[in-house]
Amino acid sequence: MEINEQKLKGILKEQKDDFQKHVDKSLNEQRKEYQNYLAIVAEDFKSQVKLIAEQHESIIEKLDSHDAKFISIEEKLDSHDAKFISIEENIGAMKVNIEIMKVDISFIKGGLKQKVDVEDFSALERRVILLEAKMIKN
Repeated sequence: MEINEQKLKGILKEQKDDFQKHVDKSLNEQRKEYQNYLAIVAEDFKSQVKLIAEQHESIIEKLDSHDAKFISIEEKLDSHDAKFISIEENIGAMKVNIEIMKVDISFIKGGLKQKVDVEDFSALERRVILLEAKMIKN
């Protein structure tokens, strides 16, 4: 029985070794396939990240150009604000001047009612000249 047992152990060891070789070969093949798959996935991932980075740069450039436009608009608005303030100050001064002019016109208008116009003055002047001439003759 010992011979059979030893033969049996030998056969089992051979089969175990064959099985281990087969498993090792299968695992090596699977590992290579998995490494190839991971390399493909990694390359695809890198290309996608590169695309996103390029799009990000483009977006940043657009945002920078929009920032510059907004700064320009803000500067224009500040300039317009200064002009409006100046115009408001000028309008205030003009209101004061107009009020003064109204008072002056009102005063002149009242004074003209008591004064003689140019035609009446010329007529009176002629009459005075005629009267003076008559007085000298007399």
